[in-house]
Amino acid sequence: MSHQRTTRSALRALPLRRLLASRFVQNLTYPHGVDHYLAPLDATWSLTEVRAAVTTIRQQTHDSVTVTLAPNDNWRGFCAGQYVRVSVDVAGVCHTRCFSPANSARTAGGALELTCRIGPRSVVSRYFATTCKVGDVVRMAPAEGTFALPETRPAQVLFISGGSGITPVMAMLRTLLDDGHTGRIVFLHYARTRADQLYAAELAALAQQHANLRVLPVYTREVGTGADGHFDAAQLDAGVPGWTQMEAFLCGPAGLIAAVQDVFAARGVAQRLHVERFAVTEKVGAVAAPIAGEVRYVRSERVAENRGANLLDQAEAAGLHPECGCRMGICHSCTTRKLSGRVRDLCTGEVSGTGEEDIQLCVCAPVGTVTLDL
Repeated sequence: MSHQRTTRSALRALPLRRLLASRFVQNLTYPHGVDHYLAPLDATWSLTEVRAAVTTIRQQTHDSVTVTLAPNDNWRGFCAGQYVRVSVDVAGVCHTRCFSPANSARTAGGALELTCRIGPRSVVSRYFATTCKVGDVVRMAPAEGTFALPETRPAQVLFISGGSGITPVMAMLRTLLDDGHTGRIVFLHYARTRADQLYAAELAALAQQHANLRVLPVYTREVGTGADGHFDAAQLDAGVPGWTQMEAFLCGPAGLIAAVQDVFAARGVAQRLHVERFAVTEKVGAVAAPIAGEVRYVRSERVAENRGANLLDQAEAAGLHPECGCRMGICHSCTTRKLSGRVRDLCTGEVSGTGEEDIQLCVCAPVGTVTLDL
């Protein structure tokens, strides 16, 4: 272990980094690059890529996994509320997903805490829960996203979250408390049952330690435990008096987001609500075209019957592995050139023209035959 720490310290030294980045060394290590040759000494080291070692793995609930990552020196930190793209190799295939760190932006050493829901199609989350070991290394992209605490902190803050949507607002809460924020904070979190609530013990402890913080857990499938049921205006009025004067940050399932947005709009304070989504919200009332035609993949020389799903799902079902991240139209990782055909935007309901254009595979479905540069 001491030898490994010595190696890492040496690799971090600025003069050595400059040498390894020189054209001489790049030519010497072509075509693999210097990272390839130094990986046996320290798998997290890279000249330019953000890599992180897994330091802890734990499960808070039956359908979630929480991992702590120690990133290398290329990591530049994040603003509480932002997300990161994390890439892992599963069965020889690189899978990339977006996760919002749940830790404070002030965490010493830049360590990151990711809490992920394990769903039926959660390849990366399932990898963390079942295959990953402490010491394994993952690849990361710089932090992204506009869902973040403003530099000028609001005097009163309302957090509303549901399920695993707690992670970005948990980061905001932890950051505010680390910064010594003294304004009023109310944390309203929705879970199916007590057993499903993430960070339950920590939130209860924080509420005991900070007089300005009030935590209100609500259980949608467990009655007789205090607050229960789904979000509505009466529940918000009773639990959070004066909420219309608070700056609100919301993340959770589509149903919760829609309900909260309706209430804020009805009270004339929609501008106070800041929203992050973890899933595609299809436009209500959008008319879907009949499922017909085929999807043609030019570079892969493949053709598949149009199944009506979004183009990312259809490409993966056809055996292709296009780059992707959030799968909900935020990160733009899956942007691909459409060569011909019409597509429907699942978020707006709008149908494109037939000409060439860049589209996001995860939020576009084909309307008839579509040809892609894939």
